[in-house]
Amino acid sequence: MKVQILFFGITSDLLGASNLEIEVVEASTVANLKSLLKEKYPQLKNIASYAIAVNESYAVENLVLEENDVVAIIPPVSGG
Repeated sequence: MKVQILFFGITSDLLGASNLEIEVVEASTVANLKSLLKEKYPQLKNIASYAIAVNESYAVENLVLEENDVVAIIPPVSGG
């Protein structure tokens, strides 16, 4: 099944893209997706942590993804 991934901040810089569509297996969880992304895009391993939102709501690791979900990868933000 396909899900849409949106990248923000440093994650979009590292990947050179702000969004992409990715194929995941049925019943994939947020944790499964994070593992897949780190495998497919090793540059994400350089980020210690990041939040995941699914369909505009922060998601927990065991949330099961559904076809056409929109997943946002939100890195830590600092500023002054």
